[in-house]
Amino acid sequence: MEGIKYLVDASNKKVAVQIDLEKYGELIEELLDVIEAEEHKDDETITLEELKAELKKEGKL
Repeated sequence: MEGIKYLVDASNKKVAVQIDLEKYGELIEELLDVIEAEEHKDDETITLEELKAELKKEGKL
């Protein structure tokens, strides 16, 4: 694939990838966003009202 190079170890196992960011930068950013969202899918959430109350309590709002 043009703009994509795989780096391999001594046994020819793929260990890294080099990506042309001029060509694929926007797609990579989207991929990283998806990965980050997946990592946080089970995080605890709070409502906007709870956040505002917490920030007021801390004197940040």
